[in-house]
Amino acid sequence: MAKKPRRGAAPRRKAAAGTGDPIIDAAFRLAESRGWADVALRDIAAEAGVPFSQLYGRFTSKQAVLDAFSRQVDQQLLAGSESDPSEGSARDRLFDMVMRRLDLLQPHREALRSIARATRREPLSLACRLCSLRRAMASTLEAAGISAGGLEGCVRVKGLTAIYLSVLRRWFDDDSEDRAGTMAHLDRMLHRVDSCLGRLRWRRDRPREESAVGAA
Repeated sequence: MAKKPRRGAAPRRKAAAGTGDPIIDAAFRLAESRGWADVALRDIAAEAGVPFSQLYGRFTSKQAVLDAFSRQVDQQLLAGSESDPSEGSARDRLFDMVMRRLDLLQPHREALRSIARATRREPLSLACRLCSLRRAMASTLEAAGISAGGLEGCVRVKGLTAIYLSVLRRWFDDDSEDRAGTMAHLDRMLHRVDSCLGRLRWRRDRPREESAVGAA
């Protein structure tokens, strides 16, 4: 029996409090307590209790630390989609995968909010984060069984990036236990895209589906 898509339902799982990487965890603790703009690599090394030379051998910038975390989330999302695939239409699967990504980010929300505020004031950092975000959105599409390759894939990634940024802003302010406001906002955004840009037929990836989502 096919699983029901979880669109409109409360999140299924909670992520662990730590990332499993002491350097990333230290960076997030400092971002939350001190503010990301005031954190330096040497501060992260001291907080993690590792020599600065060891940290610098892995991460030559704070952006590199964030990229490592983003890739970790990508891997967890893809692994989860293989062991527990989402069902339903392309729109339902995409809703599910975006919420799964937020499930993974939830334990780090305050640190990520601090990082987002600092990034908005630094154009170079913002450009770097957007590149990382587009890669993350490509992995989200692939986890949902929607191709992120080719010209249409590029358009999908750009469209999902815009949707995700809007959803993130809502998520940062959503203190409800079930994140109903975040889910409702995501549902509205996907519905708007589905209504306006249905000409990009994402169901080509799974011909048996009755509905499709497009983004630009």
